[in-house]
Amino acid sequence: MRAAEAKKATDIKVLDLTGITSFADFFVIATGANPRQIQAISDEVGMQLKQQAGELPLSVEGYTQAEWVLADYGDLLIHIFSPKAREYYDLGRLWRSARTVEIPAE
Repeated sequence: MRAAEAKKATDIKVLDLTGITSFADFFVIATGANPRQIQAISDEVGMQLKQQAGELPLSVEGYTQAEWVLADYGDLLIHIFSPKAREYYDLGRLWRSARTVEIPAE
């Protein structure tokens, strides 16, 4: 979340899916204003997870088009959307039974 904030992502949410689905425990959902910003957010998140936790993604989808970048870190899925794609897919509604994780201010 902090890495996305560093690149000015907006409307960042962390959803706790523990016990709701077997394929992931957490979603981080963020919005970028344009394709370049979406890619920059994705790059920063990947760099920070590698440097701070030694984590590399299992896969990254949608980076070239940058409408919806999905980075799969196993139990953690990072979704970075354009505003239009975020509204269309509305993961918050789709996973409304998930608990929103409150992240304290730095």
